[in-house]
Amino acid sequence: MTSAIENYVIEKIGEKFIIPPTFNLSACFSDSDNCTPLVFVLSPGSDPVSSFLRYVEDRGMNKPLMISLGSGQDKPAEEMI
Repeated sequence: MTSAIENYVIEKIGEKFIIPPTFNLSACFSDSDNCTPLVFVLSPGSDPVSSFLRYVEDRGMNKPLMISLGSGQDKPAEEMI
């Protein structure tokens, strides 16, 4: 069921603007480099870690440094950077 706002967006500019794109890790990775990290901003319940680690392993890359940001993680994150 769509909301009034979604219906308005569909009517004015098209349905593609309310449908989230399929996540493509390969495309995301191609936009990064050793100076441009990947940062995942997640919705509750989503967890891309296993997909990401499988992607890294399939390509023979070194295991990445990862940190889950939350309360008290500012100093460890700064140290990793």
